[in-house]
Amino acid sequence: MSNNVESLMKSNKNNIHQIFFPLLAISILLFTATFVQADIFKYLDDEGVLHLTNVPSVANAKYVLVLKEKRVLFRSGIDVNKFDKIIISAANKYKIDPALIKAVIKAESNFNHQAISPIGAQGLMQLMPATASQLQVEDAFHPEKNIEGGVRYLSYLLNLYRGNLTLALAAYNAGEGAVTKYNNQVPPYRETQNYVKRVLSFYKSFSR
Repeated sequence: MSNNVESLMKSNKNNIHQIFFPLLAISILLFTATFVQADIFKYLDDEGVLHLTNVPSVANAKYVLVLKEKRVLFRSGIDVNKFDKIIISAANKYKIDPALIKAVIKAESNFNHQAISPIGAQGLMQLMPATASQLQVEDAFHPEKNIEGGVRYLSYLLNLYRGNLTLALAAYNAGEGAVTKYNNQVPPYRETQNYVKRVLSFYKSFSR
């Protein structure tokens, strides 16, 4: 799930680079073995403030790619049926196809309930802490609670976009604001566009 995470660091250009790149290297080492990565971009605004984001959305900003998305679905021999009982229960409660839920889980965490993304999304359906809090998910690493929260949010998005699955998935990844900004179209972010295609592909596979 992906989502817009932006941090600011105030410093002069030299200090920014001295601070940023060592931290980036550490982040890569910490997270590469844990989960997938989204593209991370940086840009300096007119006041010399460094912005880091996974969703380039500021007009005329000169973005520089500093961390390239690495889509590595880890752990061979995954049991894709391990959480079926929980998935079916949530699917019945929110009237969503279980195959779609499995497709989102596959794309988000590859069925790893302990997955953590570089931007802090957690668990099977990769809930951001703020989203988990809004959904009253106390433990995002708990499979049943995570799936319950994720499916509830997905149901909300499907209702919001009147059953338009493509837009619901785009919003699940990039946020409702990004979809609204681009006039209820899939945002022109490579990560989001690939995400939607990936989930739809998995959905087709799990529906067989």
